[in-house]
Amino acid sequence: MRIRRRKWTEQELKECAFYVDVPQEYKGKWEDVFERKQPICLELGCGKGNFIANLAVRNPQFNFIAVDLIDTMLGFAKRNIEEVYENANKSVDNVIITRCDIERILTMLDSNDVVERIYINFCNPWPRGKHKKKRLTHVNQLEKYKVFLKKGGEIFFKTDDDMLFYESLNYFKESGFTIIAKTEDLHSKPIFEENIVTEHESMFTEQGINIKACIAKWSN
Repeated sequence: MRIRRRKWTEQELKECAFYVDVPQEYKGKWEDVFERKQPICLELGCGKGNFIANLAVRNPQFNFIAVDLIDTMLGFAKRNIEEVYENANKSVDNVIITRCDIERILTMLDSNDVVERIYINFCNPWPRGKHKKKRLTHVNQLEKYKVFLKKGGEIFFKTDDDMLFYESLNYFKESGFTIIAKTEDLHSKPIFEENIVTEHESMFTEQGINIKACIAKWSN
């Protein structure tokens, strides 16, 4: 997604208590970043942060790390998280936002950073053959996630793109994950106990596009 740079982003992120500027410094010790030691969940490609804001505020028993590459997106995520927590009369104490190239996720996480669950929502489908390895669900990426995803941990995946969905099911299986739930129409046949509708999800649904989703479990 292309988004116009906002001048306020740099300063607001610099002053944000739940923004980590250099995530590589916390590799292997992410549990120490949070106020409470509790299970960690990870969102890859958090965008404007509406999903992670609502997920984190409703689940105080988990800590959340939200990653994006674009500073302006993280700026919007910061503001949205603050707004959601303020409306809930809570302080932001269980979510961290940070900037990282997800293809290089192992620069910021290792086997000591045990992640319970990974969320991937409406990632770039990279439809052209030579670009498919850039997909966040490609086998190349899944092998990286297995370094820090706990045994029995899960990946929650949502997309509007048919090709990406079906090829991702194969990627999961090829990489040793078990598909424990899947749907070709999430809103008619839900598979999540709690589905937080993202900005993209609303847009695609309004266009009449079914939302595809699955839960893949790493159990090997």
